[in-house]
Amino acid sequence: MARKTPSAPTREQSFSGLGVSPGIAIGPAYVREHGAIDIPEYTIPDSKIKAECKRLDAAVERAQRQMARLRAKAKTMPETAADELGFLVEAYEQMLKDSRLIRGAKQRISSDHMNAEAAIQAEITDITHAFAAMDDVYIAARIDDIRGVGRRLILNLTQTPVKPFASVPKGSIIIADELTPADTAQLNPERVVGAAADLGGGEGHTAIMARALGLPTVLGAQDMLRNVRHGEMIMIDGTVGRVVINPSKATLDAATKQQKAYRRQAERLHRMRDLPAITRDEVDIILQANVELPIEMTMVKTSGAAGVGLLRSEFMFMGRDDVPDEEEQYESFRDVVLAADGPVTIRTLDVGGEKPAEALFKGMDEKATSALGLRGIRLSLLQPDILETQFRAILRAANHGPVRILLPMVSTVSEVRQAKAILKKAVTKLKRRKATVPNPIPPIGCMIEVPGAALAADALAQVCDFFAIGSNDLTMYTLAIDRGNEYVADLFDPLHPAVLRLIQFSAEAARRMDIPVSICGEMAGDPRYTALLVGLGFRELSMTALNIPRVKQRIRDLDVIAANRRASQIMDQVDSGRIATLIDDMNEMG
Repeated sequence: MARKTPSAPTREQSFSGLGVSPGIAIGPAYVREHGAIDIPEYTIPDSKIKAECKRLDAAVERAQRQMARLRAKAKTMPETAADELGFLVEAYEQMLKDSRLIRGAKQRISSDHMNAEAAIQAEITDITHAFAAMDDVYIAARIDDIRGVGRRLILNLTQTPVKPFASVPKGSIIIADELTPADTAQLNPERVVGAAADLGGGEGHTAIMARALGLPTVLGAQDMLRNVRHGEMIMIDGTVGRVVINPSKATLDAATKQQKAYRRQAERLHRMRDLPAITRDEVDIILQANVELPIEMTMVKTSGAAGVGLLRSEFMFMGRDDVPDEEEQYESFRDVVLAADGPVTIRTLDVGGEKPAEALFKGMDEKATSALGLRGIRLSLLQPDILETQFRAILRAANHGPVRILLPMVSTVSEVRQAKAILKKAVTKLKRRKATVPNPIPPIGCMIEVPGAALAADALAQVCDFFAIGSNDLTMYTLAIDRGNEYVADLFDPLHPAVLRLIQFSAEAARRMDIPVSICGEMAGDPRYTALLVGLGFRELSMTALNIPRVKQRIRDLDVIAANRRASQIMDQVDSGRIATLIDDMNEMG
């Protein structure tokens, strides 16, 4: 709903949120509030339960037709945004076919005699509540999808009209309480220059779509909406996550300068896509992408990534009460392998801790899912049939391009050997089915993300084909710090001498056995740490696709011999503060 332009100017107000799509946008606010949908709640008598289920089916069918129209719209969009919208529509269509949301709502209609609108809302609330304490990108993306599909169904059931963005004045900035991925797909960059919302996270489909459209966007700017009026001047910084209402002349002047600088920087980084990641003294560094969801593959290709260094497989297991079969997993892996410009490293299932998957923990209490419980390879070895199914899907996908298999949360040689035995069974079963098996079998490696694995790296290197160091978890487990805990988050420090020594020890163990070693935590994607990692001997870095151009730019300014010398000096230090100072000095020197 649009609001009237205020009669008198107000003072500058600034709000912080998550910068999910970089860039600076300046323009008048176009305020659109979804507002709360008036969801009726009433009891359905036994005689009308069947009819109520049919009413829900009709709403689902209408939503499917709406998805078909969105798919048609994709043909009119730029290639990158069209691909992202295609992935989004596919995800929505899958959820409209058969998902926990639809099944749960029908169950509530039948057993609790709830009307369809109330059943959908109750199921959304139940799913959201189950994951409320989980700080995880997979869950954030999936919950956004569930809310988006649920809202669409409720709008259809209540016959509430959806207001399009077609009438938005040119040069506007969209201000909303929440932007769904479908809302974002409707934004025309020729008319809309940016967007901001009170709600939302950095890894959902809304954020991905905004980046694909190139619209500076800030999500999660709490309390912003109730302070802005239709037509007020807005400044958005989608890089740092800042929204300024009624900016002062000084703020506007600074933002305009930033906008010009950002555009120049964006042009330079865009040119990086086709340049090699090679140091000044001609040492090649392989830069690959971490992929959470297949929808990111278009962005991966745009970034110039040399393949996928970490494909997380958990997205197929989240938000459902069953386990994906071999065919579903194969098709997902195959699509990523075909889309990648280089090898794909597929990590086997890593659930537990902050990443629940209900179907895998049936009959177990909450202790099983703790961060120190059945995580990663531990759970997979406890349920070998599920791991074997995943191996068969990966092996089949490897017929379409180079693939590596990565085992998460490994701490012992025995775990790797058990996984290899299950992989051998998967190969045998495929051969019995006369299915094509890749030759050679994909290499199998392990994540180094717990201190025990790092300290046993020499032994693990004898049974692994490669290492991938997960610096985030390695830091957490080494320092016993949960960075999601506000009381200790400030103590999370990847430059702690103990963390750096475990990283160095693991890398040297890999080199002694002549196996590849990469690093795929947040350190890999931060240009501040690039020189240190190269100096420690890393030649493979895997990161969020958006960070690849910046890291590549840093690599092209590096001299490896100088980086080696400075890294040796840094590793002699015993104080994190001193290490940070030396790293900053190294970056200033080039």
